[in-house]
Amino acid sequence: MNRFLGIVLGLCLLTMPVFSEEILHDEIVDTILVNQPCKKPEANLNYNYEDTDKVEIKLAIMDAIKSENDVYENEPVKFRVISDVHYKGRVIIKRHTIVPAKVGLIIRSGMNGIPASIIFSDFEFSDIDPHLITDTVEIRGQDRSLWVFPLKWALTILPPSGSLTNFIKGGHARVKKDRMVKVYYHPNWNKPRENKENYDNN
Repeated sequence: MNRFLGIVLGLCLLTMPVFSEEILHDEIVDTILVNQPCKKPEANLNYNYEDTDKVEIKLAIMDAIKSENDVYENEPVKFRVISDVHYKGRVIIKRHTIVPAKVGLIIRSGMNGIPASIIFSDFEFSDIDPHLITDTVEIRGQDRSLWVFPLKWALTILPPSGSLTNFIKGGHARVKKDRMVKVYYHPNWNKPRENKENYDNN
């Protein structure tokens, strides 16, 4: 018995993959990123993102998007302000103001009913610091996983019927003209933190 275990152990040691330093080295770093300047991310430590005061801005997209396949990342899009935006008794953004933005990210629909998504970002307001805007808006397609997964489990008693549900894809992300979205203006984010010294020391 001991001899048999010794043979099995010896075979396992012989068949284990051997990783040399060359194999583990990242070839992407050597070939693509070599000599590429790396910009340090902007920290924005002077902004107080803990403040919860916010102003709702209602926008409507100006052109319809039939599906996520009709747009590309970083494509310019335009929104318009639906109604005047007030803060402390004064109008800070007028109705019908045109607001440029971009298609920040596109997520294609996936198997098992996972829907597609279009994420809009980089909303530009002429008189508002972009750091004071939470400007990411996601439009999702129909989430079919809500019924695909229960169906999959129900069909597991009839193999391979359950596995066939893997090929059901989620809905496209469609955006109708004048579809309303909301972004938020945080007027107090640019005010210094009360305990800024603590942040500077960390």
